[in-house]
Amino acid sequence: MSDQGTYVERSFERDTNYITTRITADGREGFPVESGRYRLVVAWACPWANRAIIVRRLLGLEDALSMGICGPTHDRRSWTFDLDPGGVDPVLGIPRIQDAYLKRDPEYPRGITVPAIVDVPTGAVVTNDFKQITVDLETEWTQFHREGAPDLYPEHLREQIEAISKPIYTEVNNGVYRCGFAGTQDSYESAYERLFAQLDVLEQHLTTHRYLVGDHITEADVRLYTTLARFDPVYHGHFKCNRNKLIEMPALWGYARDLFQTPGFGDATDFTQIKQHYYIVHKDVNPTGIVPAGPDLSNWATPHGREQLGGSPFGDGTAPGPSRDVVPAAENPVLALL
Repeated sequence: MSDQGTYVERSFERDTNYITTRITADGREGFPVESGRYRLVVAWACPWANRAIIVRRLLGLEDALSMGICGPTHDRRSWTFDLDPGGVDPVLGIPRIQDAYLKRDPEYPRGITVPAIVDVPTGAVVTNDFKQITVDLETEWTQFHREGAPDLYPEHLREQIEAISKPIYTEVNNGVYRCGFAGTQDSYESAYERLFAQLDVLEQHLTTHRYLVGDHITEADVRLYTTLARFDPVYHGHFKCNRNKLIEMPALWGYARDLFQTPGFGDATDFTQIKQHYYIVHKDVNPTGIVPAGPDLSNWATPHGREQLGGSPFGDGTAPGPSRDVVPAAENPVLALL
C-alpha cells in the first residue's frame, strides 16, 4: 500500500477502496488458484505488503507464487521496480506496478498500492485487497502449502482473530498514520491518545499471553508485527508517536523480539528500506529527505524470555526452511547477530 488517503476535517482517512476480486481454490470469481500463474508484488518497506511477504514465507508458497519486489521509494504515479536490472520486473516486464493496474483498467481511478497480485498471462492486477490477500493465502492456497505449514487462520479462532485485529487496525496500524498526517493539533492529539490507549491494552494482554490469540502465531500476530517493527525506526519520531518507544513497553517489546527472531519475520524485515521509504517519500513530513542514522537496532537480537509464557511459534507445524527471497544480511545486519 502507498500512503493513500484524504483529509476529513484535517484528519487522515485512508482510502480503502480496493480491487476485491479473489483468487480461490474453486475459481468462482474467474481466477482459480494455480501454481506459477500469479505474481505477488510487494515492497519490503511497506507494512501492508510486509504482511503478505511474511505469510507467503511461513506457508512455503515461494514456488507456487512468485514475488516481484519494488524499491523503497515511489513517485506520485506508483511504486517502481528500481531494484531489478534495468528497472524492469523480470517476470512482468514492466517498470512500475501502475502498468499492471492500467492493464486491468486503462482509466484506473484509485490508489496504486502494494501488495498486489498480478495475473502473469494478462499482466493485469487481480487484487490489491491486502487483508483478503493474506487470508486467502492461508485458506484458499492450502494445496500448495509446504509440509508442516502452520495454520495461521484456524477456523475455531477466526472470530477471536478478527475481534482483536479490528482495534489493532483502526488504532495502531492506521493510527500511526493518523498521527503522522494529522492536519490540526486536535486531530493529532486525538489519534495519539487512541494509539497509546490501544497499545496499553495490548501491553496488558501480552504480559500474560505469548501470542495475541491461541498458543501459536496467527494472522493477528502478523498484522500487529509489521507496525511494531517500524515503531522505533520511524513512527516514534517521523510520525510523532512519542509517548513511549517500543523498547519502553516491556511486553510489546518482548513480543516483537520473539516474532522477529522467528523464521519468517526478521528475515522479511528490511530496516534500511523501511527508513528510506518513510523519510524520503514523505516530503510533507520530512522536507529534507534526510534518513536518520539511528536507532541502534542490535537490541532486536537480545533474548526475549517469552518462552516462559508457553506455546510455540508454529503449533503442530514446523519452521520454514531457507528462502531465496529473504532480506539480504547487508540490509538487515541484526540477523547476523541471531
